[in-house]
Amino acid sequence: METRVLVTGFEPFGGETVNPALEAVKKLEGRVFEDADGSIRIVAAAIPTVFGKSIHALEKAIESEKPDVVICVGQAGGRYHITPERVAINADDARIPDNAGNQPVDSPVVDGGPVAYWTQLPIKAMVKAIQEAGIPASVSNSAGTYVCNHIFYGLMHLLETKYPEVRGGFIHIPFLPEQVVNREAPCMSLDQIVHGLEISVQVAARQQTDIRMAAGKES
Repeated sequence: METRVLVTGFEPFGGETVNPALEAVKKLEGRVFEDADGSIRIVAAAIPTVFGKSIHALEKAIESEKPDVVICVGQAGGRYHITPERVAINADDARIPDNAGNQPVDSPVVDGGPVAYWTQLPIKAMVKAIQEAGIPASVSNSAGTYVCNHIFYGLMHLLETKYPEVRGGFIHIPFLPEQVVNREAPCMSLDQIVHGLEISVQVAARQQTDIRMAAGKES
């Protein structure tokens, strides 16, 4: 039996010439993992870093690929770890314009939508498995208020209202080394990012119930 996992990555934004999410997703396209329960096939899609348009592109990919699980991936410059996100909030509040020049402030992602959606992924099990592979990982409790949170909330709203048979969530990843050559900021190699995402895909595909593990933060 085959489980299909759609993994998406954003185009570069904010003056960057590369986005680690998109670079990682390119390497994941077509990967197949075999285990006792069958196969896990990754299908990938590039997503524009644009409010509104990103959710439309995501839904088009869901319609086309018919996945069992969706994992959206985005860059979080300044983070040291791969960070699966716990919650998406119904708020667009952009610090900088998106790639189309849009800069919504204090706007809902979905008019009349719930205040927030919890992820449907086993994020603590994913973090534990990534850490066991020697890759820095932790749970994040904020996906921000830019296009990453926008698509995370949009994804969860789509799954709640149109695709209840599909599970999904969001993962943030650090800068690549080439992005921090002229600034002081944490980074992670593309190989480590890709491996961490491979682990995340396999855990998400096979485990619907999360583990109980302390992963809270003071702030």
